[in-house]
Amino acid sequence: MGIFGKLFEKKTCDVCGSEIGLLGNRKLEDGNLCKACAAKLSPWFSERRSSTVAEIKEQLAYREENRSAVAAFHTTRVFGSNTKVLLDEDAGKFMVTRAKDLAQANPDVLDFSQVTGCETDIDERRTEEKRRDPNGNMVSYNPPRYTFSYDFNMIIRVNHPYFDEMKFQLNGSSVELNQDNAVPLNRAPNPRLNPDYREYDEMAREIKQVLTHARQQVRNEAKAAAAPKQAVTCPWCGATTTPDVSGCCEYCGGSVKG
Repeated sequence: MGIFGKLFEKKTCDVCGSEIGLLGNRKLEDGNLCKACAAKLSPWFSERRSSTVAEIKEQLAYREENRSAVAAFHTTRVFGSNTKVLLDEDAGKFMVTRAKDLAQANPDVLDFSQVTGCETDIDERRTEEKRRDPNGNMVSYNPPRYTFSYDFNMIIRVNHPYFDEMKFQLNGSSVELNQDNAVPLNRAPNPRLNPDYREYDEMAREIKQVLTHARQQVRNEAKAAAAPKQAVTCPWCGATTTPDVSGCCEYCGGSVKG
């Protein structure tokens, strides 16, 4: 079979068994994947070409289980514009998504304890402004003037079997500052004077604070739970007891916390 014959050879998805249409194949390390199956993978997953059929099947099984976590998710706080960080503080979980229909999108639900770091990358771009001279030509101002635009990229690093970071843009559209507001004109404007810039900058700081604080709190609780229990004297019944998870006497049920 020649090169063109191989190009138009019918292929079958090694995951679901369906026939793959022309240009619909997604190559795996040891097989083929159809577009429908590929669309079910985590949006943060980027190692598809180096994954085996078995690994993709495992991930798709996890993604189906994740639907139950999405259904049980109760949003208590929301950050962001188009892409949003949703928190379920009661359950200690979060998700990052731009979808309105969560059940359909099936965003990955993570525990606060899976967060390993949180960073903000503010992307600044400078575009020169031009004016039209008497001859109709676009020419530079003297001195040159610029428009500055800013995008707030959030990077949440996580301990997850299928991805290690969630990178997204907090702002829906770029925050723009005109150099006309700067004195003198050859100096870049102070972005913190712009209310939109301050809003997203403070939002990024709050996301970082919430996720990293919650992660540490969960880890501290896990460490305390794993620590050896010490026997104490119950102030109510006088028995020597090892308090339960609620800090109560195992014999009379009274609180031994003091």
